[in-house]
Amino acid sequence: MISRIQSYFLVLLCFGALFIALGMPSASQAEAINKSVPSSAASMQMSFAPLVKQVAPAVVNIYTTRTVNQAISPFMNDPFFGQFFGRRGFGGTMRRQVENSLGSGVIIASDGLVVTNSHVVDGAEEIKVVLADGREYEADLVLDDEASDLALLRFDTKGGDLPYVSLKPSEQLEVGDIVIAIGNPFGVGQTVTSGIVSAQGRSSLDINDFNFFIQTDAAINPGNSGGPLVAMDGGVVGINTAIFSRDGGSLGIGFAIPSEMVASVVAAEEAGLSGAQGVVRPWIGVRAQAVTADIADSLGMDLPNGALIAKLHKASPLAQAGLKQGDVVVAVNGRSIRDASEMKFRMATVPIGQLASVEFSRGGKLRTVHVKAIAPPDTPDRQATPLTGRHPLNGAIIGYVNPAVAIELGLDEDDIDGVIVLDVERGSGAARIVQPGDVLLNINNRDIKDVADVLKAAGNPTSMGWAIVYNRNGQTRQFVLR
Repeated sequence: MISRIQSYFLVLLCFGALFIALGMPSASQAEAINKSVPSSAASMQMSFAPLVKQVAPAVVNIYTTRTVNQAISPFMNDPFFGQFFGRRGFGGTMRRQVENSLGSGVIIASDGLVVTNSHVVDGAEEIKVVLADGREYEADLVLDDEASDLALLRFDTKGGDLPYVSLKPSEQLEVGDIVIAIGNPFGVGQTVTSGIVSAQGRSSLDINDFNFFIQTDAAINPGNSGGPLVAMDGGVVGINTAIFSRDGGSLGIGFAIPSEMVASVVAAEEAGLSGAQGVVRPWIGVRAQAVTADIADSLGMDLPNGALIAKLHKASPLAQAGLKQGDVVVAVNGRSIRDASEMKFRMATVPIGQLASVEFSRGGKLRTVHVKAIAPPDTPDRQATPLTGRHPLNGAIIGYVNPAVAIELGLDEDDIDGVIVLDVERGSGAARIVQPGDVLLNINNRDIKDVADVLKAAGNPTSMGWAIVYNRNGQTRQFVLR
């Protein structure tokens, strides 16, 4: 017979076996646990401090000033009439007022080259850069690229040594990687926040022309704009540019412009491929759309990824390389394309004159071609024609749309046909009626088909004066002067 002690012992052995079977972690689980548990006093004192000491000296505060005209109305302080006239200046005068704004930036070269956001320096008359150690410099705006919301500043180092950081490809990031954001939120002083990469390639926004961002939950607040988003090795992977917020505070949803776009802007400035309109970027002459599940199924694709070419300009370099309407671009230079915004972003970062490897799907089969990055062609000739004389359009410059004009004015050349207003002289009669991008449709009952029609109609008023019909942003407008 088994003694009572032996019975207890047997029960303990059974419970032990059950514990081992159900609760004991496997070898791989134990390894994962060991990775997450500090194993030494040194690992328990891990800190971002060394990284911050490496990067923070290169992060600057940017102070700007500009003069604006403000309407002063006698009704502005009245609780009732103020809501109707206070901001319009009805019955009042104009007063010039100096506005100050604050942003952040980061030094990326020893010669004093600073990257920030375009909206940080928008309209600035004076720009001052303040380093973390207190040094102050007057800075010049060397490149303002509104399309990407990036700007480059440069200041005279006066022979002093400057801290600076290097750009790191954001493509090396993975969702879940730790990053830090450095800037001057709300003007409280240089501040460091940490978080993770929440998503790559966010394109459902309308912040700049490319809509391709790194999303992070590192706290980004007003004043952080233009500051760096930094990887754990000290490389700058993005420039903080915006937050998603209902009340102006951080909700853990921030967005940064990828470093690839920053690098392309810097390269364009160095190569002289920039002007008053910003960076001259490759033109692809394509209208594309996202691939839905139904479209993917109809095209024999396994997954609904890529950019479906809906329309190709006859001069498009993609068309020259052999692509056709209905093809789906799935990769550029080995990088998978999720949608049309990503294709636009990838091609925009290819230097003009270089070849890009473009992979596309046609009839369920993958093909690869090499596409040359070209500047927007200024053909056919825009035929810029100044309008002079005693008529309402005096001071306007008219002509025709081509790809270069469309890029300059932010238009879609495929949707515009006819005579367009290319520019308007400030303070002229035309400035009160039309603006660049307006399409002239009819003048004094004469349909406008070419520049000659405008010249004839503008100089011959009817007995009722002038009647000008034009299209602005898809809406038809009319101006009558009797």
